[in-house]
Amino acid sequence: MEIGILALQGAFAEHRKTLSSIPGITTHEIRNAEDLDRPMDGIVIPGGESTAITKLLESLGMWDLLKSKIDAGLPVFGTCAGLIILARKTLDGKKCLDAIDITVSRNAYGRQIDSFFSFGTMSDKQVFPLVFIRAPIIDETGPDVECLCMDKGHIVACRNDRILVTSFHPELTDNPYFHELFVKMCAK
Repeated sequence: MEIGILALQGAFAEHRKTLSSIPGITTHEIRNAEDLDRPMDGIVIPGGESTAITKLLESLGMWDLLKSKIDAGLPVFGTCAGLIILARKTLDGKKCLDAIDITVSRNAYGRQIDSFFSFGTMSDKQVFPLVFIRAPIIDETGPDVECLCMDKGHIVACRNDRILVTSFHPELTDNPYFHELFVKMCAK
């Protein structure tokens, strides 16, 4: 199975390392429209800075191509900034791909200096390590969105049938749970 990783800015190398540790998974970095056009079973949009990633996607002529692939059914995993980009909308009106029916607050946990580590409770009652860096909060979800993880009363991970998003950075932990879940979503 081939997973593309958007490698314009952010924690793409860490996602590649985690995905490459899963048997049967190969990855490639996506840096331009030609890379985005390569065959793949899913794509990861990493954390980083959502405005910077959006501007790069637009200036490199990749925004519309990415949106058309997602709209056609390509599974996507977005972490932190990737979650913001995939959202239906943000409370501050930033441009989004409208790929998953969620509304988000950008930088809801504060500035970079306010970054922190926590443990979240999964929907199956597992405890999962959470790394938050200028993280968004999921304020609202649509009826087809499943909540997967909570932290301090906030939704920090959710999915629909082909989109997985987290407010935190699972690629910065030693736990591959979310990457393995995404691989299962891609295999459907």
